[in-house]
Amino acid sequence: MNSKERGFLLLTSQLGDTGRKPLTVAQFRDLAKRVTQMEKPKASRELTEADLLALGYDRVAALRIIQLLSDEVRLENYLHRGQQWDCCPISRVSDQYPKAVRKRLGLDAPGCLWAKGDVSLLSTQTVALVGSRELREENRAFAEAVGREVARQDFTLVSGNARGADRVAQDACLQEGGKVISIVADELQKYPVTKNLLYLSEDSYDLPFSATRALSRNRVIHTMGYITLIAQCNGAKGGTWDGAVKNLRASWSPVFCFADGSTAALELEQLGATPIDVSNLTDLSALQPNIASLL
Repeated sequence: MNSKERGFLLLTSQLGDTGRKPLTVAQFRDLAKRVTQMEKPKASRELTEADLLALGYDRVAALRIIQLLSDEVRLENYLHRGQQWDCCPISRVSDQYPKAVRKRLGLDAPGCLWAKGDVSLLSTQTVALVGSRELREENRAFAEAVGREVARQDFTLVSGNARGADRVAQDACLQEGGKVISIVADELQKYPVTKNLLYLSEDSYDLPFSATRALSRNRVIHTMGYITLIAQCNGAKGGTWDGAVKNLRASWSPVFCFADGSTAALELEQLGATPIDVSNLTDLSALQPNIASLL
């Protein structure tokens, strides 16, 4: 891990300490923009308080950033514990970082994704699947069909490991011999290393579940899939709705919603989602946009 990758971790991760206050996404984005204003010789070395003051930070903010960057012992301990759990960090400047996420989110992309499992899956073509926890039978069948077809057509499924649509699709894909990238919102370290499966967690490997983490990881799911399929959405609320609307507004990835006739599905169609049914899943490549610029 080089110094730039370590800097990302020091600035954006709690490093196992819930009392540690890393930079928020907005704060980190602001810092990154300011650093680009520095002369190249300065940008190639460690930041100093004088650098930050020159970039317009007040003394309190500058000292906070310096303190975060100086927390090397905590970082080393955290990396060592992560290694014992088979968890490895992939910072936004790492070669393995998902290119689609970095390109689509830019400076809003997570500073670090912790990985456990088959990291090579990050270089494969992907299809994302999201949906409600409580599924109607026809929507459950659609999620299962997505999982099977993703496997049969040699794509990798990206989902969120939540009860309902996520796990239905993930299980169907794995049972068919397919590959899965699962973006979890709880402790990454507890998941077993399994063939054809990669677990990812934003910023930390040991943080417990929270609604905030669940909502935040939606942007990773939607941007990592070259297309995003919605198995079911229960009205204008909840994580599925929130992620889908943000995707449609930002045009992260093409959104296809199962045409179940529900009010939520019709509303998503009005916002730009394309209606789809099981018959459209037989050739997923026909739904793929030109992905050359994302690879």
